Amino acid sequence: MNNIEAYKGVFVFAQQVDNVVSGIALELIGKGKSLAADLGTEVTAVLVGSGIKDQADRLAAYGADRVILVDDPELKEYRTEPYTHALASVIEKYQPEIFLVGATAIGRDLAPRVCARVHTGLTADCTQLDIGDFPINPIPGKEQKHNQLLMTRPAFGGNTIATIACPDFRPQMATVRPGVMQKQPKNEGAKANLEEFNPGFTPNHNYVEIVDIVKSVANVVDIMDAKILISGGRGVGGPENFGMLEELAEAIGGTVSCSRAVVDAGWKPKDLQVGQTGKTVRPGLYIAVGISGAIQHLAGMEESDVIIAINKDETAPIFEVADYGIVGDYKKILPALTEKLAAEMAAKEK
Repeated sequence: MNNIEAYKGVFVFAQQVDNVVSGIALELIGKGKSLAADLGTEVTAVLVGSGIKDQADRLAAYGADRVILVDDPELKEYRTEPYTHALASVIEKYQPEIFLVGATAIGRDLAPRVCARVHTGLTADCTQLDIGDFPINPIPGKEQKHNQLLMTRPAFGGNTIATIACPDFRPQMATVRPGVMQKQPKNEGAKANLEEFNPGFTPNHNYVEIVDIVKSVANVVDIMDAKILISGGRGVGGPENFGMLEELAEAIGGTVSCSRAVVDAGWKPKDLQVGQTGKTVRPGLYIAVGISGAIQHLAGMEESDVIIAINKDETAPIFEVADYGIVGDYKKILPALTEKLAAEMAAKEK
């Protein structure tokens, strides 16, 4: 890419669905602010859609220094080609140094196409983003470049952690899963520094026609919003035994979640899965019941404030990250715990 020194600023794709900005956009702006501070630059949110100007102030309230609005009727619903054209055109005009995208269903489809169109690299599913030197440790005879975006992600099925850089091309692009980064406190009353840009949209054979949008109606609580999670694994033994977890959840105002093994066995829906291929959660309390603690699961819950592990295998890896561990049969432990906590809650209410 020509003259990478010309590329400046941290840009974030501000995903919106049904004309409402998604939480991942606010999380990425939060992370973008810290990266921008290290680089002495600003954060720009790129808002793409149709009739969505009213969402710009929300982006400013969570820290966006500038909002670039690409508003066109062709962008009303997400479609790969017009959205790719919108972002690639923004990159070509504004030349950002860093471009962050949420690893949502939309982001996973969009980011690879954008990076291919502007001829740069992409690191997917990052769990950590930093500004630093690359190579991280100097190598004799090789130039060490400074102020690079160091993108950290699990590799080889989660068995190792890789830190990746893109030193020779711009922008440096990464996708980040929802729940991994934290949004900044809201600044009520903030007004967006808004800039409108429209590269022009001419439908071609790559513009698909959306015939119908079918929304699934689920009565499932979003586990990413829960303050208390009681999570069951393969060690629970079967779907009929989750009743004990649900009773404990009810007693303490928690929500039931699970590991991948439970979803694979068909005991619980995918929406409740915690882990690398599920959701990343940060509850105040995470109680792991019958979960061994494979690295893929730990990646989704190790940022919880307090972790309690209940497992009959005292060598289970979950105990290495747990603040409190109970070795024993959960079928004896959970009812006793539920009874004790329910009694205490009742006493408080009196």
